[in-house]
Amino acid sequence: MNSRSFRHLLQDLARVALAAGLIAVGVQQHGHAAEPSPGTPVKIQSLRGGTPLDQDNAPTPIRQERDHAPSDRDFVQQPPLIPHTISNYQITKNYNKCMDCHAFQKSKDSGAPKVSVTHFRTRDGQELDNISPRRYFCTQCHVPQTDAKPLVGNTFQRARGLQ
Repeated sequence: MNSRSFRHLLQDLARVALAAGLIAVGVQQHGHAAEPSPGTPVKIQSLRGGTPLDQDNAPTPIRQERDHAPSDRDFVQQPPLIPHTISNYQITKNYNKCMDCHAFQKSKDSGAPKVSVTHFRTRDGQELDNISPRRYFCTQCHVPQTDAKPLVGNTFQRARGLQ
């Protein structure tokens, strides 16, 4: 496939995605696919509200849960949630605050769970002596537990094997 036909394919996919999104908005607002009259602009409400794209929204205050038992997982491969505050934790290429407690050598004294052995493998399955670079930045997968309400309604159910 040449670059011109690939570009046309991407443009067609973008048009289909836009149309599907507009139909979904109509279904959500009216309970069925609404046909806008020709020339009538479609009003789409974003999660940004009315804030222009060149401005930042004020952060929504959330209460971060503090130091309690870890939450149950909702699906089999879900990374564990962080059951304590991590504000002001530093994770850079030279230092990872999480390893002060979760490193193999320190977990016994701290009482924190050890980093999983899966974090010591490369994507090719090679075992390393230290945490794999692709698993070093903990907060890419692990997030603090919080009491935040869902952004949109959903019917999510925990995996049957975890119920």
